[in-house]
Amino acid sequence: MKKKSMSRRDFIKNGAAGLAAGTLALAFPGKPGAQALPKTRVVLIRDPDVIGEKGVVNADVLRRMLDQAVQTLLGEKNALASWKHLFKPDDVVGIKTNVWRSLATPPELEEAIRRGVLAAGVKDENVSVRDRGVLNDPVFMKATALVNVRPMRTHDWSGLGTLLKNYIMFVPDPPRFHPDSCADLAALWQLPQVKGKTRLNVLVMLTPQFHSVGPHSFNPTYVWKYNGLLVGSDPVAVDSVGARIIQARRREFFGEDRPINPPAKHIELADTRHHLGTADPAKIELVKLGWSEGILI
Repeated sequence: MKKKSMSRRDFIKNGAAGLAAGTLALAFPGKPGAQALPKTRVVLIRDPDVIGEKGVVNADVLRRMLDQAVQTLLGEKNALASWKHLFKPDDVVGIKTNVWRSLATPPELEEAIRRGVLAAGVKDENVSVRDRGVLNDPVFMKATALVNVRPMRTHDWSGLGTLLKNYIMFVPDPPRFHPDSCADLAALWQLPQVKGKTRLNVLVMLTPQFHSVGPHSFNPTYVWKYNGLLVGSDPVAVDSVGARIIQARRREFFGEDRPINPPAKHIELADTRHHLGTADPAKIELVKLGWSEGILI
């Protein structure tokens, strides 16, 4: 029998379908079909003007950074299409933030995320921004979708305060996750209030803290204006990139390769033990946007 030849139109059609499927798998590496692509995309975006001379966040610049990062992550044609890709009008969305007094999630970023969710058609009453008290928040308790956003910083118990750690408020007894340098923080992501719900992870790298000593330690000497955001669908991959930047800054500041103490083992174990995502830099596609001076990675 003669083999049926493929027309040019069929070739273009099939190629476009394959590209669309690949883009979806890249954007949501935990979904079926993601195994077809070898790397998980993480977007790093920086802008020298996002923080003013007096440390004030420029809300307009930050919102543009977020929109561009999300658009690049998903491969959409514009920011609105990106937010509509992530959320549907009938979603109930919890934006899990972080209110640590010395280095909190900037309110300007919380508002930028909230506006993006509302632009996708989600009702205002179905959106909540919260850190502590999520277990008593009616929106979070019926949430169909979550956004995970927090600043990166060193941490006395886990080595680093990361996206993985940010969900610890979903348990009534957080100290039970503290043993062994918080090695099993990835188990939080299997909780019924969390599992399969996270649509977007944003690691705030505007002024990250790269060194601390003791519980709740903060010293302005050990923060710097990195002016960046790390955005991805895989929290393990995003945290892995953030950890590499922190370690590079420590090397630059101290003049030697001084490891984070205690080691942030929970990031690697989230991959190798809990299979939540990928921590291996070789399996991460890092897309860099904007300002490149002092990028450290």
